[in-house]
Amino acid sequence: MPVWQWLLDSAGVLLALLVCLAVGLVLRRRLLSRHGGTFELSYRVRSSHPGRGWLLGLGRYSGESLEWFRYFSLWPRPKRVLTRSRLTFTGRRDPEGPEQLSLYPDHVVISCTTPDGVVELAMSPASLMGFQSWLEAGPPGTDWTRTTRPR
Repeated sequence: MPVWQWLLDSAGVLLALLVCLAVGLVLRRRLLSRHGGTFELSYRVRSSHPGRGWLLGLGRYSGESLEWFRYFSLWPRPKRVLTRSRLTFTGRRDPEGPEQLSLYPDHVVISCTTPDGVVELAMSPASLMGFQSWLEAGPPGTDWTRTTRPR
């Protein structure tokens, strides 16, 4: 078989794989958001370099936890789960420097503390309002005066 036929076959297989990947990403997104409660949520995985380390994704409320899913992944399970009782909102700020290019234009950066350390998330102001409401709507018996989690 001539070389040009091998190249044409390889290009066809590559195109078919890309189409399958795109369809898989769309189907995964539809399955994740079918029950509602999903929103665009970026998560900062590394904070060693200022303004870098952000990954785009989806957030989904699931009972007492906030699940974070990467956008460009076919994995059906969340990459990170934040439990409401272990999460404390500490502040918000506008994206600075390179963050403005990494994040969506209207998103704000929030910081929260967990027993494992500081977590930075980025979301729209409307999603932030919902997030704060979700944090405040904890179950009965929640200590509203706590500033840090007791050890």
